[in-house]
Amino acid sequence: MHRFFFREVPEYFPFLLQGAWITLVLSLVSMACGLALGLAVALGRLSPYRAVRWPLDAYVELWRDTPLIVQLLFIYFTLPEFGLTLPAFWAGVAGLSLNLAAYLSEVFRAAIAAIDPGQRQAALSLGMSRVAIYRRVVLPQMFRATLPTVGGYFIALLKDCSLVSFISVNELLRHANIVIADTFDSMNTYIMVGFIYFVMSFGSARLIGLLERRLTPRHQRHGAAMLPGPKGAAA
Repeated sequence: MHRFFFREVPEYFPFLLQGAWITLVLSLVSMACGLALGLAVALGRLSPYRAVRWPLDAYVELWRDTPLIVQLLFIYFTLPEFGLTLPAFWAGVAGLSLNLAAYLSEVFRAAIAAIDPGQRQAALSLGMSRVAIYRRVVLPQMFRATLPTVGGYFIALLKDCSLVSFISVNELLRHANIVIADTFDSMNTYIMVGFIYFVMSFGSARLIGLLERRLTPRHQRHGAAMLPGPKGAAA
């Protein structure tokens, strides 16, 4: 234990933090791309035109029903055979974004469908265009409703980034493997890795909770606080 705290942590922890930074950047870029693509797919799947819906339905089923690691390996190792070569980092972004977008599209589609149609009819009666209705009425409500779920997917994405080590991205887990190859001490190395993942995930959860409270109207926060506890227990 003395060796762990006074030798291995000072020597290798900064190196692991370099990998953690790559993991964080990869997660943020993939999340941004996944949000944009997921919203576009959700809106497309609500289209009345089958020619639009069917390819998007096929994409969602394909990317949700195959393992993420297979998707990453296909993008990095198989696509070059068809003339499309991506650097390891961007291959990781592509795989993570496409996988995440398939799940988020279902979340967004369900949230949009749950919004009272009367609100859109009222907006149409006021002369608003369909684009304005989505921008000012539908999408703000959708994002507030889906924020906790999207936050959960981001935390999962942080951990899924460990899979890109299989395609040579120097993220946290790959840095850990380099440390293990140097020290032959897997237990203490994985303790440090687990601690870093916990801090990133815990911090992300707290930030998402803060953002959720900021975006929730005050009267709704008060109403949620007055709800009874589990099984009807008194507050």
